[in-house]
Amino acid sequence: MMMILSPRQWLLLLPPFFLSTLLFSYLYTILWLRPERLRQKLRSQGVKGPKPSFLFGNIPEMRRIQKLATPYQEEGAGPTDRFSSNYVAILFPYFLHWTRVYGSIYLYATGSIQTLHVIDPDMVKELASCKSLDLGKPSYLQKEHGALLGTGILTANGDLWVHQRKVIAPEFFMDKVKGMVNLMMDAALSMLNSWEEKVESEGGRAEILVDEFLRNFSADVISRASFGSSFVEGKEIFYKIRQLQKAMAKRSMLIGVPGSRYLPTKSNREIWNLGSCIRSLILNIAKKHGQDSATTPNKFFLHSIIEGSKSASFSSCTPEDFIVDNCKNIYFAGHETTSSTAAWCLMLLAAHPEWQDRARVEVLDVCHGEALDFDKLRKLKTLTMVIQETLRLYPPASFVTREALKDLNLGGIDIPKGTNIRVSIMLAHRDPSAWGADCDKFDPGRFAGGIARACKPHHMYMPFGVGPRTCAGQNLAMVEVKVVLSLLLSRFEFALSPSYDHRPVFRLTVEPGSGVPLILRKL
Repeated sequence: MMMILSPRQWLLLLPPFFLSTLLFSYLYTILWLRPERLRQKLRSQGVKGPKPSFLFGNIPEMRRIQKLATPYQEEGAGPTDRFSSNYVAILFPYFLHWTRVYGSIYLYATGSIQTLHVIDPDMVKELASCKSLDLGKPSYLQKEHGALLGTGILTANGDLWVHQRKVIAPEFFMDKVKGMVNLMMDAALSMLNSWEEKVESEGGRAEILVDEFLRNFSADVISRASFGSSFVEGKEIFYKIRQLQKAMAKRSMLIGVPGSRYLPTKSNREIWNLGSCIRSLILNIAKKHGQDSATTPNKFFLHSIIEGSKSASFSSCTPEDFIVDNCKNIYFAGHETTSSTAAWCLMLLAAHPEWQDRARVEVLDVCHGEALDFDKLRKLKTLTMVIQETLRLYPPASFVTREALKDLNLGGIDIPKGTNIRVSIMLAHRDPSAWGADCDKFDPGRFAGGIARACKPHHMYMPFGVGPRTCAGQNLAMVEVKVVLSLLLSRFEFALSPSYDHRPVFRLTVEPGSGVPLILRKL
């Protein structure tokens, strides 16, 4: 029997019906229609790529390819070549697969995010030379990594980023870094003295898992140089940021799936709690610094951030956000990436004793048993080549990421507003056409004539990014790694422990999955 509804009952039913229709139309536009229009504009120009699914884009295919991934081994590779083999085949096999199928420029989707994947040298060059603020950082970085990065210098765009760069970049100019060498030495010597005690207590030979020591060393340098505090004072912040980094890496595949960051999953709840805790800890240090600044003659990086927050007038960023987000950016970028680079350097030197010996001879010859200073560090050419080659094989940033904030043209391609652009640094650094047939092998000698002779074109080497948004702290990172390596080489011989498991993992940076255990022997 059919129910007959009165006009009033029909009126009560209409609002939910219209609301559901509007909601469906909105979701259809956001999740499919708008991305499809963008894809069509790029397809019409010959840009190809894997076919996306509704809602999830190419995530299902990425997961399928990931499951099929097997370790890459060069045919005829020697016993140490596995330490520099192409780990991209394990961590990001879908990028390798799609590059082989679609070429050096292709389009793929993660949820509603449409990304132009690029390793074409000409487009990389144009990307590097583009100074327009219309080419900015992807909006998803603030949305998906907000707890870790917020709207700091690593993610901000437009006038806010320009202001942040003016405040932060001068703190890492080489003239400033020169004055940090002594505090780097103090932090490194404290670490090495503890290693020396362990070696002596175990009869002149000991196994040490170096990763946590290197993180603490790097954290100590950042704390003293930037915030005027010791690592002990900032220890909890570094620990929480490390935990937050791991938690965010777990959900990296879901970036772009609408609403995923709002779901009360175990991982999301952990991220929310850590983000709130880190914010409170940083604001407490900033408050203490503000109280002490009147009686403290030295003005640290934190002072510049606090002053910068006062002169910033941006609706998208409160003074507290300015302080917290930029401190988090420096804590993360300045601490995690440097310690990871140092760990990879030690692993490669341990795996290649001939280069370890060459670097040690140079250090002993330059220093003559005297204390390190900036001028001596500049003379360490072999050690510089070792670090450059390590940065090539294990770059601290895996990708250069940008977003077209307005319609623009790059490399002859009209790129619609909202398109993300991703350059795989790892693939560019292992491109045989730029680096030669031995691109997967550890050979610091390729940098003997400088970067320009190491690869052609030279802009395919980009360990610290490209263009106006190149890492502001690269001078600090290079000097810091030089200090710790030169001091270690002058005190110890080291080899990889038999327990070392070569398993690079991606935790927003590529790092040794099981750490780097070394067998140390005092010289």
